[in-house]
Amino acid sequence: MSQPPLVLVDGSSYLFRAFHALPPLTAPDGAPTGAMIGVANMLRKLRADYGPEHMAVVFDAKGKTFRDDIYPEYKATRPPMPDELAAQIEPLHELVRAMGLPLLCVGGVEADDVIATLADQAARAGHAVVISTGDKDLAQLVDDRITLVNTMSGVTLDPDGVREKFGVAPEQIVDYLALMGDSVDNIPGVDKVGPKTAAKWIAKYGDLDTILEQADDIGGKIGENLRAATDRLPTSRELITVKRDVPLDVGPDDLAIQEPDHDRLLEMVRRYGFTRWRAELEGGNGDTAADNPGPAQTKGDYQTVREEADFAGLLERLDKAERVAFDTETTSLDAMRAELVGMSFAFEPGTAYYLPLAHTGPDADPQLPFDTTLERLKPWLESPGHGKLGHHLKYDRNVLGNHGITLRGIVDDTLLESFCLDAGANRHDLDSLAERHLDYKTTHYEDVAGKGAKQIPFAEVDIGIATDYAGEDADICLQLDAVFQPRLKEAEGPAFVYREIEMPLVPVLADIERAGVKVDPDQLGAQSQALLTEMERIEREAFEEAGGEFNLGSPKQIQEILFERLGLPVLRRTPKGQPSTAEDVLEQMAGDYALPRLILEHRGLSKLRSTYTETLPRRIHPKTGRVHTSYHQSGAATGRLSSSEPNLQNIPVRTEAGRRIRQAFIAEAGHQLLAADYSQIELRIMAHLSQDAGLLRAFAEGQDIHRATAAEVFGTEPDQVSNDQRRAAKAINFGLIYGMSAWGLARNLGIEQGEAREYIDRYFNRYPGVHDYMEKARASGRENGYVETLFGRRLYLPEINSRNGARRQQSERVAINAPMQGTAADIIKRAMVRVANDLSEARIDARMIMQVHDELVFEVADDALDALTDLVRQAMSGAADLDVELVVDIGVGANWDDAH
Repeated sequence: MSQPPLVLVDGSSYLFRAFHALPPLTAPDGAPTGAMIGVANMLRKLRADYGPEHMAVVFDAKGKTFRDDIYPEYKATRPPMPDELAAQIEPLHELVRAMGLPLLCVGGVEADDVIATLADQAARAGHAVVISTGDKDLAQLVDDRITLVNTMSGVTLDPDGVREKFGVAPEQIVDYLALMGDSVDNIPGVDKVGPKTAAKWIAKYGDLDTILEQADDIGGKIGENLRAATDRLPTSRELITVKRDVPLDVGPDDLAIQEPDHDRLLEMVRRYGFTRWRAELEGGNGDTAADNPGPAQTKGDYQTVREEADFAGLLERLDKAERVAFDTETTSLDAMRAELVGMSFAFEPGTAYYLPLAHTGPDADPQLPFDTTLERLKPWLESPGHGKLGHHLKYDRNVLGNHGITLRGIVDDTLLESFCLDAGANRHDLDSLAERHLDYKTTHYEDVAGKGAKQIPFAEVDIGIATDYAGEDADICLQLDAVFQPRLKEAEGPAFVYREIEMPLVPVLADIERAGVKVDPDQLGAQSQALLTEMERIEREAFEEAGGEFNLGSPKQIQEILFERLGLPVLRRTPKGQPSTAEDVLEQMAGDYALPRLILEHRGLSKLRSTYTETLPRRIHPKTGRVHTSYHQSGAATGRLSSSEPNLQNIPVRTEAGRRIRQAFIAEAGHQLLAADYSQIELRIMAHLSQDAGLLRAFAEGQDIHRATAAEVFGTEPDQVSNDQRRAAKAINFGLIYGMSAWGLARNLGIEQGEAREYIDRYFNRYPGVHDYMEKARASGRENGYVETLFGRRLYLPEINSRNGARRQQSERVAINAPMQGTAADIIKRAMVRVANDLSEARIDARMIMQVHDELVFEVADDALDALTDLVRQAMSGAADLDVELVVDIGVGANWDDAH
């Protein structure tokens, strides 16, 4: 561009999008700030990208607009603005003005109309215009001078871009949108007309008027829908059309960017805790378009502890401090095989100390002796009275365990703080949290140790570089904790989950990981060979069905065989238009065709072999002779634990091959395995949450809940329920928890969709409390943007008010299911802590060695079986106070399968 463009920002659009896209950030005083910093960052990026001299940020004014006069139901279905968002509007306006940016709010019209008027004036005067928005309505303004940019997605739309995205020209956008309508703004369109149909009609007829004139020529149900909408479509078009003639007190030339009010801006960024921005302002960078868009790097003062006098001083500080941020540097990410290289400590933000213990690089000397130094640190490390703060301290506890030290005094963990406050966030690693909450880009491991084949062990990293890296970890952890603690004080539920469930679980999980489980490598080897033999048999049968050999692991070859050679029906296509061979597609086909069934069988056996029978023997620890998994507290938003290296959660329990693998999990001599499993815990939680009288009564009377449900749904006595009826009731009971539709139930039971819908309707008629709970869960999710478990674990639903129907419905399913799944996760975690504490006090010869979903597995001495059974049953059944009994099924055996 020969001159900078006029940049017009749809502030209202970005305000909502930033609010729903970003985690619920707060200022030090607890005030919500996520939408504010999101919009401010986008504004700064726009200035950096386009270097404008004239710019305006336009917001919707309060009150009704002319569109409400045209159509009183306009936007009537929109939910009220969340309080957390409403509270940010005025501060954001103040922040924009302090940045020196013109801000406009014009009554009686919408922000879109103000933007359209200014854009039209500037374009007619020969100026280039960039409109920053996420609103598709403004695509009607695009021409050779006016361009749209979506700052959140990076997509830019010129006239060609509009045609490519929507399939129509900019001047046809209004008619295109009128045909589809807008459910969010409650603008009626033509029923069942989506983007493809709207674009097809406009391509054929040219515009809406012609489409209406030719409406009688359009056949089928869609034609009927068009003719039914004839009277309302002109009104829809009028609502969508933006005004280009709003009377304004300013024109494009009056929108010059002013110098920022530095003092006011600095005061605001301090108040709201915008750390990176504050660092820039205090560093004298101001708030110009030339600001570095990357995070500010204000490194702390990190010192190396090499000499005896320095170490003595560090010990003295550790002894006096109530709480210290602490981190280890090691030789491996595998905690059970890792050895210490060094430790870092932070007492206050901006400073830290690194104690090298086992560096081997050229600058390794001087370095304090490993054994004696660790021995002198051991009293502090094992002291429960000296608080340790860290990030993922379970790992550090296990590493120290390799050196004969039991880390105690774990009081806070920033990974779990982040997870409890915002479980839905994609990442909770230290680097991501620093960038997200501190606007700080940390030094990554590859930055100091190199990448790929050239990567060196951390022990060989220069100690000076290691000091900056390790010191930063402890320092940033301390700073993140300062961000999270005030938020936890304001969030009662997440704070309870953090303090009473997740933190007490850390040492329990660490002990389970260290205990490990014994497996029989010879038995696994025999199973692996048996699986291979069975896979070869299936291959031969598959080749015979296919009429030739092919690779059963190749989607491309499977696609060719199934759909080209055999001509089987295509049930779904990939985004690129190819016939899908996804597992759920093959499952649908497997009931009617042999080859898809054989492919699925082969896939299942192959996965078992590669994941377990071949891998588990290699995972046996050379010193302990056992397999040690890693449990992840932050692996699932519902709070359910996951495990890896190896994953013990996905060993099938219902297949013969899966049960054989469980037979290889064995007890030491003189011991047995005891498996304790909650019975139908999620259905019991449903009964408690819904307070449905029928469900509560069935559980109180100890009925077979699936038989009881079948009797209710099919109107028969429980003793007259057939196996098929019980199976259908079981599918309904569990299916509804997971949001199963009538279509899904029909597919599950192999019945017609109408029949499945009747089953569900009968179920809700018999259990109205369940239906009411589901409706309340959806409503609560829509109103609050989250739902909670019985204990206060919060699960955010950013898509529950989405315009995208599929995303919205998925969020509604989560709103129903997550409180049950999450409460079940909370209960098993509480049970683990109770069992661990009771075991420690009772001094029974037993240890917890696995957690799998709703099951705990123990290794117990033969003469302690009865004592452990009583202890476990009492602790697990008392882990929650529900209105139905928590029933615990317990089995015992020489191996895991026998214990069921």
